[in-house]
Amino acid sequence: MELFHRILKTAVEGNASDIHLKIGGPVYFRIDGELVAIEAPVPTEEWMQNVIDHFVPPHAKARLEKDREVDFSYYVPEIGRFRTNVFQETGRWAIAMRYVKTQVPSFEELGLLPVLKKLAESPRGIVLVSGTTGCGKSTTLAAMIEHINSTQKKHIITLEDPIEYVFEDNQSVIEQREIGLDTPSFQMGLKHVLRQDPDVIMIGEMRDAVSFMAAINAAETGHLVFSTLHTTSAAQAVSRILDFFKPDERDQVRRQLVGTLRAIICQRMALKIGGGVVPALEILINTPTVRKLLEENRLEKLPAAIETGVDDGMQTFNQALFNLVKEGKITEEEALNKASNPQALEMNFKGIFLDEARRILT
Repeated sequence: MELFHRILKTAVEGNASDIHLKIGGPVYFRIDGELVAIEAPVPTEEWMQNVIDHFVPPHAKARLEKDREVDFSYYVPEIGRFRTNVFQETGRWAIAMRYVKTQVPSFEELGLLPVLKKLAESPRGIVLVSGTTGCGKSTTLAAMIEHINSTQKKHIITLEDPIEYVFEDNQSVIEQREIGLDTPSFQMGLKHVLRQDPDVIMIGEMRDAVSFMAAINAAETGHLVFSTLHTTSAAQAVSRILDFFKPDERDQVRRQLVGTLRAIICQRMALKIGGGVVPALEILINTPTVRKLLEENRLEKLPAAIETGVDDGMQTFNQALFNLVKEGKITEEEALNKASNPQALEMNFKGIFLDEARRILT
């Protein structure tokens, strides 16, 4: 385990976000979004098995034996906490680990917009943070939870698989429950969470109809619910939610979403000039215009509503990337690489702005 811990320490000191280990291949770190092979002994089958025997917690070993993969958090004193996934590839063990910083970064450190603070202060409703794997959804969510913790007297309960950031009670009282350790499943945890007198509920990830209906029920009874979702745009998140349900259930769910959705934040990480990354945020807020589109099932017009809703705190990815370039944080090339519509963004950089979205909404 000495070599294993040395690898983890090197990753933390090298500002790596992720560590990848597999038998017979080099050890890789992900630094600023890029995979980098490091100088380290190549993991052998015997070495990997020894690591797994020692660092997989007791509650996760049965799941690993049954499913051949498992998630858990791993903490090493004086090094840090890691979100860990052990899995098999070609019949052999592999490990992927994400370094989770002990202190929750502030909005300013993360480069998040002030509107996210306002959303975190919502009295009730559902706030979703979406994006692809590794885009920083969990960190953004943690910053919003910590903002509540430091400014409001609330009872916050989280359901996570696994726990990533560990919060300390400040103004709020926070209980964090890890799936497999503190409750058998999301379904079981969600079944009982309303009996635990929460004001705020954080669900690590929306995975199915059961978890989303629990979120809707909690929001309808006056709770603020946070969660994450895997989508590439804010508008797409609505369709993704409806896809959880059977066709004959979707109209009812959509109507419930009209009354409970507060906002959807979708993010992509862009490389900063000078190193590091900064989030580009697409933000959909349930304004009267958005609510009407949801009621009428005109979901294809949601992107236009986002584009024309700047005064309400909304923005598209193209608008977010344009602003990041103008602020000198990212290059035009990086913005075009991350844009939903590179051609339109390129025209924006040349001073050409088409008012197409307003025409689409009429």
